[in-house]
Amino acid sequence: MKITKPIRNYKRGPEAKIQEAIIKMLRERGWFVKVLHGNMYQTGMPDLYAINKKYGRRFIEVKNPEAFSFTPAQWIDFPQMIAHGERIWVLVAATEEEYQKLFDKPNLWVYMGGFHK
Repeated sequence: MKITKPIRNYKRGPEAKIQEAIIKMLRERGWFVKVLHGNMYQTGMPDLYAINKKYGRRFIEVKNPEAFSFTPAQWIDFPQMIAHGERIWVLVAATEEEYQKLFDKPNLWVYMGGFHK
């Protein structure tokens, strides 16, 4: 008997619901938001690109605070993006506290542990 792992539901799982709420929050505050992941060929990029005329642009990685990980492609690409001057913020909820993180220094390093696995 072949044992298979259950298929993760990226479109309806906890992280997807957090992402939907964050998108809604940002759009209500005047941000243009584009989801960057649409298929299996788009790897190593943050989840969202958000831009606001007043505040500029943000790459946002959405994580479930209960349990999260980074893909192998993100472990490769995120440090390279940062080394080339890009900034990435991690948000874990659609709250005022999380929203305010977008106006502080990028916080990706906090979640990646200084880029060490």
